[in-house]
Amino acid sequence: MGDLLRVETVEQAKQNREYAQALTDLLFQLADDDFILAYRGSEWLGLAPHIEEDVAFSSMSQDMMGHAVMFYEMLEELGVGKADDLAQLREAKDFRNAILVERKNGTGEYNDNPHYDWAYAIVRSYVYGLHKLVRLEALQNSSYVPLTLVSRKMLTEHRYHLMHWHVWLKQLANSTDIARQKVEAAAQKVWADAGELSDLGPNAKNIARFGLIAGEELLRQKWVAKTKDVFKSAGLEWPGEPGRPEKRGRAGEHTADLTVALGTLSEVYRMDPAASW
Repeated sequence: MGDLLRVETVEQAKQNREYAQALTDLLFQLADDDFILAYRGSEWLGLAPHIEEDVAFSSMSQDMMGHAVMFYEMLEELGVGKADDLAQLREAKDFRNAILVERKNGTGEYNDNPHYDWAYAIVRSYVYGLHKLVRLEALQNSSYVPLTLVSRKMLTEHRYHLMHWHVWLKQLANSTDIARQKVEAAAQKVWADAGELSDLGPNAKNIARFGLIAGEELLRQKWVAKTKDVFKSAGLEWPGEPGRPEKRGRAGEHTADLTVALGTLSEVYRMDPAASW
């Protein structure tokens, strides 16, 4: 089947083993990123700065979880496994999310003396959201038509999320000195991990060769440019080139934070995977 320009069905995708594997690898990255960050967002329930934000953050996390479900369901259609099992039963080493999205919200645990960092939550959500925007826009030209259609549905919803994060970033950066200091510290912390977002993993060459999404460098350039504009509009100092964590989440290398998160996420499901959830 070669370097495909257009694949319209699951059956066509399965005809080429390399294409199907590249598609699978990309879908896991898309699904796992949203799934794990949605969980981190859900941990703000009852802890956000005010009741309106409690509702807003929960709603956006639910949207993101819904996006993850769509990607897992595409993997199920490819015969990789049941969508619920892919989300709930894999070990940390099998996840392909970026390290940035698995980092804890702060010290403590949700049910045990949580001291979470709201500035970090905002900067991480916005920086990741800008990369997700670039990724969704790139998927509009994907060779895999079902992926193009799914990502198109997500774009409109996601743009509203970005508007929300933008308001918060500007407010934090231009209010009190303490808020400013906290958001600058959060930006440095997020930026130290952010470079991995545009990593397409060990199978990057085939993912780009088959036209499933734009190559890593183009994704990175577009995302960095958008982020630079956002930092400038908020009056924040540009931190330079994004850093990369020591571990490579796209290759299945993760922190203990992910292991703990997955234990919480899948605790109930693992009691009876055969049940109807």
